[in-house]
Parts: sequence; structure tokens; C-alpha cells
Amino acid sequence: MSTSRNCIGNVDMKVILSTLWIFVMFNMVFADIIGFLNPGALEEMMALEPMPMFLLVFSVLVEIPIAMIVLSRILQFRINRWVNIVACAITILWVIGGGNTSGSYLFFATIEVACMLLIIWFAWTWKEKEE
Repeated sequence: MSTSRNCIGNVDMKVILSTLWIFVMFNMVFADIIGFLNPGALEEMMALEPMPMFLLVFSVLVEIPIAMIVLSRILQFRINRWVNIVACAITILWVIGGGNTSGSYLFFATIEVACMLLIIWFAWTWKEKEE
């Protein structure tokens, strides 16, 4: 059985990468939702100054994995590989540095980082399809 380095089984690498980004996003969303249930979490967040700048930075950093869901499917091979690697590196730093030490956050962060390391590995080892 011969399989191309461009896919796993019959699934295109672009679909795999996009699907992994969806998985990362769901984990990020639920980590935040559950994190807001921690006593005092919302009050601490609202006390940050200046709040508008914090929200802008937060929005930009969260947009990276959201955009990667689409970009992983539409970008050409070479740029796709590098954008996935860089996006993972930035997002991993955000997940590690922007979180808290609650058990639920550490659980979700571990899964998110592991998944992004898998994305990096897939992108790094991804070979251009030989036509």
C-alpha cells in the first residue's frame, strides 16, 4: 500500500490541518467558558486597565486559530506549511502565557498545545504532492 506524504490515508493534508484547527478552537472556546465559571474570574478580567486595548490584543490572538481553519484549506502548499507553523508557535505562546493555573484550564491547555504540536509536525513533514 503506497500512501503519499501529502495525505493520511485518502484524506488531504489541508483537510487534516483545518480539522485540527477546528479541534483547537473548540478547546479554546470551552476553556474560556468554563474558566468564566471560576469565582471572581469575570471581575478580575473587567478590572484590567486599559480594557479596550486588552480586548483588541485578545481578539487578534484568538483570530489566528479561527483564520487558520480557512487558511489551511485555501493557501498554496509552501505558504500553507509555514503559516501553520508560525500560527501554532504564536498560539502556543498565547495559550501558555495567557491562561491561569486552574485544573480545567491546564487540562484544556495541555490538549490544545499537544494538538498544535501535531499540526506543526504535520506541516513540517508535509511534502508537496508529486503530480
